[in-house]
Amino acid sequence: MDFQQLKLFLHLCESKNFARTATLNHLSPSTLSRQIQRLEEEMETILFWRDNRSVELTPAGEQFYLFAEKTLQEWRLLQQQLQPNTMDLAGEIRLFCSVTASYSHLPEILATFRQKYPKVEIQLKTGDPALAVQQVQSRQVDLAIAGEPEQLPENVIFHQIDSLPFSLIAPKVACVANQLLQQQPINWQEIPFIVPVEGPARQKIGQWFTQKGIKHPKIYATVAGHEGIVPMVAMGFGLALLPDVVIAHNPMNTQITYLNIQPNIDSLALGICVNQKNLHNPVVNAFWHSCRK
Repeated sequence: MDFQQLKLFLHLCESKNFARTATLNHLSPSTLSRQIQRLEEEMETILFWRDNRSVELTPAGEQFYLFAEKTLQEWRLLQQQLQPNTMDLAGEIRLFCSVTASYSHLPEILATFRQKYPKVEIQLKTGDPALAVQQVQSRQVDLAIAGEPEQLPENVIFHQIDSLPFSLIAPKVACVANQLLQQQPINWQEIPFIVPVEGPARQKIGQWFTQKGIKHPKIYATVAGHEGIVPMVAMGFGLALLPDVVIAHNPMNTQITYLNIQPNIDSLALGICVNQKNLHNPVVNAFWHSCRK
């Protein structure tokens, strides 16, 4: 057993897909399969149930997951403790953010950190921002750029780096939504909306519906993540409330129009979140304090 095998094992636990883990680790699926088989032979037990469609941990695999995660974390911690000064700080950080945040906020954060700690490796994972806090809480990642939820888990701390205002957007094309907007007064109960599945932005939108007096909003579609909502609005499927930064960085933002928001919707606090337990890792701690300056 070596640390590379443990990293591959943990990555496969997260992806649950041999092909994806192999590709992201620059291996062939057969090579990855042999690595996992050797690990299982060494442990003398089956770690994964697998078929053509899915990969799931066995009970023994779930126990080994805890061991592998703790072992790698302690190894990284020891590496950092042996570093003589901060300029030699080395290791890796696992970051999570939305695709939009990777354009809008992450470059400035990374530029500052990389200038001070050039030997630290950054592993970036993008996805639905609604999952950011969950990823940090479960320690699948070390830190995340996230919207502040109404209630943070006990072990997660949050530092605000920006405030994101919202806009109400509509299609430019002729569609049912635009026809309904021409009526006086507008029957907001009949206006179709496209909303995120979950997360802090969805909570803000729900509050706006309540303030607007829309008791049962007509939800045309729910979308995991925010980036896919703008194209659906542009194609005429409905209206949407989104943070301005999401709209500004979307390639289809020229095909939507802005509407007046009444009442105003509260801005979303955007920040860096971290699991307090991970701050014992000097690399994570250094990144956290770099973001707070």
